[in-house]
Amino acid sequence: MSDVSAELGNAGTAIRKANDEGRAALVGYLPAGYPTIDGGVDAIKALVDGGVDVLEIGLPYSDPVMDGVTIQRAAEIALAGGLRIRDVLGTVEKVAAYADVPVLVMTYWNPIERYGVDRFAVDLAAAGGAGLITPDLIPNEGAEWIAAADKNELDKVFLVSPSSTDARIGLTTASCRGFVYATAVMGVTGARDQASDLAAPLVARTKAATGLPVGVGLGVSNADQAAAVAAYADAVIVGSAFVKALDAGGPAGVKSLTESLAEGVRRERRTPVAR
Repeated sequence: MSDVSAELGNAGTAIRKANDEGRAALVGYLPAGYPTIDGGVDAIKALVDGGVDVLEIGLPYSDPVMDGVTIQRAAEIALAGGLRIRDVLGTVEKVAAYADVPVLVMTYWNPIERYGVDRFAVDLAAAGGAGLITPDLIPNEGAEWIAAADKNELDKVFLVSPSSTDARIGLTTASCRGFVYATAVMGVTGARDQASDLAAPLVARTKAATGLPVGVGLGVSNADQAAAVAAYADAVIVGSAFVKALDAGGPAGVKSLTESLAEGVRRERRTPVAR
């Protein structure tokens, strides 16, 4: 296990702060530009107001192979409304200025490659962004991004899944800065009735390979599920449920769900991570 003192980055520092308070961190996701560009900013601010520790802003993409129907539909509406990467960066800038919460962009790789990897890293850092979560980019194919992220002190969050071998987990975690994103279920994103029973073993295997925080995403939709995941993960990641809350109740609905999930991650008292 490597020394992670210099690898916590922006998001990892926020997660460890929550862990030191005896709880898991809450990471909230919403796509930029949904339901409109300005409406998306208001919705993401509601996540902050409700108590998230780290923000993920989705960069809508026309071929979202890992996203479930809820996020796919939101992405389609955002793109139909004329959203461009500059609007995503503008959303990051407005939200980063709103509160002292790390703001990461979650994106498929093709839009970044087309925009220009170095250019995107510079522009994201200038907007106050904390880093990128790249679900379809693996470290051994991500040298250009890793170099650009390191140059601009941005977090590099790669994913591990239940199908990852121990060797793959080791390779992935060695390339991360910030935290490691553990996908709790196989398949596409979406809120589920219960969290996957594959999540806890995956977190244990990941923690055996790294001292970085491990966040669990894909499926959490209510406070009870958040509490269950918080018992073994350093961070609980929620996405589709927030989109549904936005559809049902606007920013106020997002804030209400955030407050409920924030209560959920506080139910399980944790031992602070040894430094």
